[in-house]
Parts: sequence; structure tokens; C-alpha cells
Amino acid sequence: MYDNTYPNKRYKHTLEFLKKHIRPEELIMDLGVDNPFSKLMRNEGYEVENTKGEDLDIDFSSVVESTASVVTAFEIFEHLVAPFNVLREIKADKLVASIPLRLWFSPAYKSKTDPWDRHYHEFEDWQFDWLLQKAGWEIRDMAKWTNPVNKLGFRPFLRSFTPRYYIVYAIRKKDQ
Repeated sequence: MYDNTYPNKRYKHTLEFLKKHIRPEELIMDLGVDNPFSKLMRNEGYEVENTKGEDLDIDFSSVVESTASVVTAFEIFEHLVAPFNVLREIKADKLVASIPLRLWFSPAYKSKTDPWDRHYHEFEDWQFDWLLQKAGWEIRDMAKWTNPVNKLGFRPFLRSFTPRYYIVYAIRKKDQ
């Protein structure tokens, strides 16, 4: 199922969580351009459409025009200046979203080569929960997992037991 180019542990946990809550016959709008994980979802029998690379802080057209019943957002909200806005515009009734958690012992991610690949936010779990709640979502399930690295040192040691990823399954509140 996985090859060496995939972040195996993250993909495994994400796929297991998705399968727990979303049936393959439900159409998924995956926020972000087509990527290895959206291809993996298709290989698992899911019908997936992706956004087209538009700036989701400004352009919500793909999300608004989608007829999908589920939106997935895997490690994308931390790249947005204002994720609240796109979360409010989602028409689907279900959301499966994951984020990297803020680590007190490591600075926010910023690519050295790609000026667009950086984290504007690195949330704590309660901050992400609050964002979803304010945007009209009710969290029904959640999970966390670690991301150990094969290096020596204090920070790699901390990564072996400090959760790095947080995933939620949420439904649109009825009064929204």
C-alpha cells in the first residue's frame, strides 16, 4: 500500500481514521491540489476531487461549488492566514481534517527553498477545536500520534512521545 516516498506512519493513521468515519461511496472534496494522499484515497475506493491550487484564504469557489458530502483537509489549515473563512464556506456536512501540532521545543516550519511552504499557524489541539467550533463544526472524534525521527538528540527524543499530529472528524452544526 505504501512505498518509501510516503510518510508511512502519518498516512497509515490518516487512512485508518478516514475509513472509520467515511464510506467510500461518499464524494470527497480534498482541500489542496492532487497529491499522494488523494491518490491513495482513490486507490482505496474513494471518489476524490481536489481544489485547483487557488489561494484558499481568498478564493473559496472550489469549496462553494462542490457537491461533495465530505471535505478533507490534511495538513493544510496551518498554511492559511485565516482558515476560519474557508471553514465557514464549506457546504459539505462532514469534515475530516488533520494538522501538525505546535511543539514547544521546535520552531514553526518554514521551508528553506519554497517561499510558499511555511506554517502560518501551528495549533495546539484546543485552538484547532475552538476554530472548528467557531466556524460551525461539531467534533465527533479525534486522535493524535507521534512522529519520531531517526536521529540522536534531545528534540528527536521528545518527538518519540510528544504527539505531532492531530486529526478530527466533525459534522456541520445543524443551526449553521
